[in-house]
Amino acid sequence: MTVALRRSAVPLLRPLVGGRARLRWTHLILGGALLMPYWLLGTVIVGPLVGADTMFSGSLALQFGAFAAALPIAAASALFPLARPLSVAAARAMCGLTEGSLADGPARSRAARVRTVGWFTLHVGLGGIISGMSLALPPFAVALLLLPLSSTLRENRLGMPRVFRHDLALTLAPLAGVLSLVALAACAAAAGALLARLAPVLLGPTPSDRLAAAERRAADLAVRNRLARELHDSVGHALSAVTLQAGAARRILDSDDPKDMEFVREALTAIEETTRRTVGELDSVLGLLRQDDEPDPAGGAPSGPTLDALEGLLAHCGVRVTPTVDGEVGTVPEPVSREAYRIVQEGLSNALRHGGASPVTLRIALSEETLEITMENPLPRAEPGTEPADGPVVRPVVRPGGGRGLRGVTERATLLGGHADAGPYGRLWRLAVTLPLPSEGGARWPRT
Repeated sequence: MTVALRRSAVPLLRPLVGGRARLRWTHLILGGALLMPYWLLGTVIVGPLVGADTMFSGSLALQFGAFAAALPIAAASALFPLARPLSVAAARAMCGLTEGSLADGPARSRAARVRTVGWFTLHVGLGGIISGMSLALPPFAVALLLLPLSSTLRENRLGMPRVFRHDLALTLAPLAGVLSLVALAACAAAAGALLARLAPVLLGPTPSDRLAAAERRAADLAVRNRLARELHDSVGHALSAVTLQAGAARRILDSDDPKDMEFVREALTAIEETTRRTVGELDSVLGLLRQDDEPDPAGGAPSGPTLDALEGLLAHCGVRVTPTVDGEVGTVPEPVSREAYRIVQEGLSNALRHGGASPVTLRIALSEETLEITMENPLPRAEPGTEPADGPVVRPVVRPGGGRGLRGVTERATLLGGHADAGPYGRLWRLAVTLPLPSEGGARWPRT
């Protein structure tokens, strides 16, 4: 019978004294502690008005007057920027809220500040009431529980309400003591549940907070995409070139022809130059990853090779390139020149992966308004015996995991306000990119 009664009582008491209820009770006690300095200041203000001799006077007028005066002062202090982060941290740890329901960072908009003021005032107000009850009711309840057993309490009835001064009420005193403790737990649980319910409303993200968070996520994603493009273009091109050169050198390594041995030397030299250049580019990209919040002396612009380094790229790219340059590439603005270099690099990598040793034709045309890059290489032919009568068919080359190079080329062109097209053109594969150039006194290029 006792076990069954205990099992039936546990579900009823859990909302009042369970782990979550106790944690929320602690949150309310914290609010009462935060109210204390404001309450002391309130006693200084209200004391002379009610004629209290000291701030610890037992006058109810002083106690409640100081409480009423403390709330507006607490509300004013909640306007400080740190009020919301501290309130969010306490509510997130003690109110049992879901992840993402509360905002991060200080309140920046007027609506966020008003909500923070409302939350802080409610927290310290309810916390002050529950803290006062937690200080007063337990000793009172213990006295009621001990009243029938203690002759001293029965004789003096110290601090007892008038009803407990009658002998007939002694039998009800323990029950009243238990009920007072239950009432305290119920009030604390109700106040804690109210704060937990209102926390997402008053401390949750405002529309401006959501917009700022979306902008931060977009900025982080842009940085990640930029670094991914840099690593893909520099390291991917180097690996493609090195693989091709090493494979060609391995096939003719056993030859006794001096010309073949000279080719092996050239291939090894190309591998050395390509890896050395790529290590420098990799250090540059990793340097961007190591940057913290310290300002970049270069103005935050990413570093990297430009079209001035194009000759070295073409000399050791692992494929025969016939370049044609119309204009002075040294006059191209650095952001455009840097992205143009990466676009050419990716075009060469694409030709190496899909065209093998097929020659590549590169044309760079510079005008007053645009920079045009056109790259062409023969499409891979079909296997012998499978070609139709009207000519060879093109079989797509599939890489495990898929390629992202052409997507990166398009992103680079779009970031500068240009466009890129890639696809079959007759029996050739063509990559055509147009990048606009800033006019004199025009707007600065965006960071890419």
